[in-house]
Amino acid sequence: MKKVLSIAGSDCSGGAGIQADLKTFSAHGVFGMSVIVSVVAENTSRVIDIQDVRPDIVQKQIDAVFEDIGADAVKVGMLSGRKSMSAVAEKLLEYKPENIVIDPVMYAKNGCPLMNPDDVDALIEFVVPLADVLTPNIPEAEKIAGMEIRNIEDMESAAKFIFDMGCRSVLVKGGHGSGDAVDILYNGKQFYHFSSERINTKNTHGTGCTYSSAIASNLALGFAMPEAVDRSKKYVTTAIRHSLAIGKGNGPTHHFYDLYMNGLPEEILQIN
Repeated sequence: MKKVLSIAGSDCSGGAGIQADLKTFSAHGVFGMSVIVSVVAENTSRVIDIQDVRPDIVQKQIDAVFEDIGADAVKVGMLSGRKSMSAVAEKLLEYKPENIVIDPVMYAKNGCPLMNPDDVDALIEFVVPLADVLTPNIPEAEKIAGMEIRNIEDMESAAKFIFDMGCRSVLVKGGHGSGDAVDILYNGKQFYHFSSERINTKNTHGTGCTYSSAIASNLALGFAMPEAVDRSKKYVTTAIRHSLAIGKGNGPTHHFYDLYMNGLPEEILQIN
């Protein structure tokens, strides 16, 4: 069985962060593991408080995984500040895993900050160059690239700018745009566009976590980057379409809808 590690924050309400990642891994038939970087007291409406795990404990969790089980892909999510960014980057450079998917989480779905805005420079310095694919949404891409994104052309420009920071590919997600939800993948040579119908629902808590974890799962399963993104886009769109009206705010997506309806695809069962 393929093995995928999530390095991220913990969402006690279950819709985002480590919890969403582990659900997504299971839905793709891969073995999920986790390194908790921050404990986040949050729900569908608000972030109450955040407690960061000591950097040395973060690193020891990573050591525990790689000295024993290893990973076919790694998804990195919420890193709240410079210390956690540096600690995670040091260990990824030490173990050099394949298929590193980095979701530069800056805000919860309700707008509450999850990353110190003063540490974007540390994200660019320590974390971005490690990514086989970086998956910012439009506000995150604007912050990293230092530009305003108003249309598809701006998304492509931002992807080029971010690519030049050292990552191997960039997926700028269009969920915050208008019209169809168009995501743009750039690998330094060409652009790939992935489009889906925009679904009218407020229940999108954890979509970024889910999408990036699906990409990590599909890369671990052996799919090339464009195919991994395409499959993950379809997966997260289904999860949003059948999202759950749980909580008083932005409810979670349905990570297991397709699995419950159809089971794992035969090709994935053969891979595993």
